[in-house]
Amino acid sequence: MPYALFSNDAKLSKAYPTEADVWKLARKSGLVVDVATEGGKPVPHPLLDNDYEIRACPSDPQEDPEQNQADAERDAERTPQI
Repeated sequence: MPYALFSNDAKLSKAYPTEADVWKLARKSGLVVDVATEGGKPVPHPLLDNDYEIRACPSDPQEDPEQNQADAERDAERTPQI
């Protein structure tokens, strides 16, 4: 099942094949913040800003998660890194 970025019940992104794909795009978009350790965990873990969440979702009938991922990778190659 594909994954997407949500705020409350509103789907904010295209659907992507894996949760890791959405995390990568959220990180590149500046939506991921690292937080201090909690609950005795020794390593800080990533957290989405502004109560965003990544969750499984059905893709829209006209949407292809694999193509969305390919498009995102192609766009990332074209974008200069600062």
